[in-house]
Amino acid sequence: MKFNPEIHHRKSIRLKNYDYSQAGLYFVTLCTYTRLPLFGEIVDGEMRLNDGGRTAENCWRAIPDHFPDVVADEFVVMPNHVHGIITITVGANNYVGANNYLPLHGTSKTIGSIIRGFKIGVTKWFRANTDIDVVWQRNYHEHIIRNEEAYLKIVEYIQTNPQRWLDDTYHV
Repeated sequence: MKFNPEIHHRKSIRLKNYDYSQAGLYFVTLCTYTRLPLFGEIVDGEMRLNDGGRTAENCWRAIPDHFPDVVADEFVVMPNHVHGIITITVGANNYVGANNYLPLHGTSKTIGSIIRGFKIGVTKWFRANTDIDVVWQRNYHEHIIRNEEAYLKIVEYIQTNPQRWLDDTYHV
């Protein structure tokens, strides 16, 4: 069934009227479907990636190959989720030429399209190499990073996430 706004009342979790293609830093969290531990396990406070986890790691690192105005910053692949910082370096829906600023048409280059591409890459691997068809929970969590202090706190949170696994809200 196609989305019909008259009967489907989805509430957006995105910031209203915010342009998610503009330059900035975004902290994102993506969870696996039903929080299954598809990417490995935590042993003695250290994440041990399995093949699926290594695929997620490789797909994260490849984000700039598909989105040249994007930096795949600090991240961690956990057993059932991924935390990461994505930096859009210029307005990704625009081309910055020598003396001009021209809007591009076509493919959307928002945080949503970046996350969608990442999820597709990981899902393709799972479908080709396992009996798992549904890898991801619908949607993702995001937080716009507004200053250096917030950035540094988030980096520390990401880096220390495996050591805090037993207390993690995503731990099942």
